[in-house]
Amino acid sequence: MSSRYTILPRLVEILAETEGCAPHELDYSLQEYIETDALVTLAAADHTDWQLTFQVPDHTVEIRGSGEILVDDTRYEQPEEVKNQTS
Repeated sequence: MSSRYTILPRLVEILAETEGCAPHELDYSLQEYIETDALVTLAAADHTDWQLTFQVPDHTVEIRGSGEILVDDTRYEQPEEVKNQTS
């Protein structure tokens, strides 16, 4: 995955969009529900054959090694510039 692509800001943006609020208005922190350092390490791995599922308030989150993020089965793909760099 590109060093310019960070999973955490994208995930927070997606969760905020799902909640209909700004990222700083979320009622929780990701660190309360997942070890964020481990997620960053996993997302930076060379292999893409993995997926991670966890819960945050009112939502199920699934992150795949392909860069896809799913929140309650709604799929969010990785940004196009990242796809082009990892192809």
